Amino acid sequence: MRVLGIDCGSERTGYGVIESDGCEHRMLAAGVIRTSPRSPFEKRLLEIASALRSLIREQLPQAAAVEEVFYSANVKTALKLAHVRGIALLAIAEAGLEMAEYSPLEVKTSVVGYGRAEKSQVQMMVRSLLGTREAIESEDACDALAVAICHATHEATRRRLAFEERA
Repeated sequence: MRVLGIDCGSERTGYGVIESDGCEHRMLAAGVIRTSPRSPFEKRLLEIASALRSLIREQLPQAAAVEEVFYSANVKTALKLAHVRGIALLAIAEAGLEMAEYSPLEVKTSVVGYGRAEKSQVQMMVRSLLGTREAIESEDACDALAVAICHATHEATRRRLAFEERA
């Protein structure tokens, strides 16, 4: 299964595309969509939407996963993040992809085995699970890859359980 993971942000939206059977994962693409904080917010949203649409056309994922909104002390920041998530969800829906959302706790538990893991632990496990020697371009791209891995493992487990129920 080819999975697109997205880590939303108004200045930096991370993305990661993996190929996975639920146990073994291989990175196909990872990076960051960067926007200028000096640009009007609606233009930044347009840039993110356009970049995600292009990425989906190029990589042809079968599914996409996005991290759920976390609670922020800064309401303005949380609202901007929610707008970016809306753009990501729209791009996913337009492409007709299977879509899932996971909390930061679910992602960390799935990738590291501990829901309160530090960013460095997540980065180390993502590299280990993907078998990459090189560092991932950025924390945002690494977080997006973690979301994709989380979805791939959840989906594989769901399919196994559905198969066992039918058997």
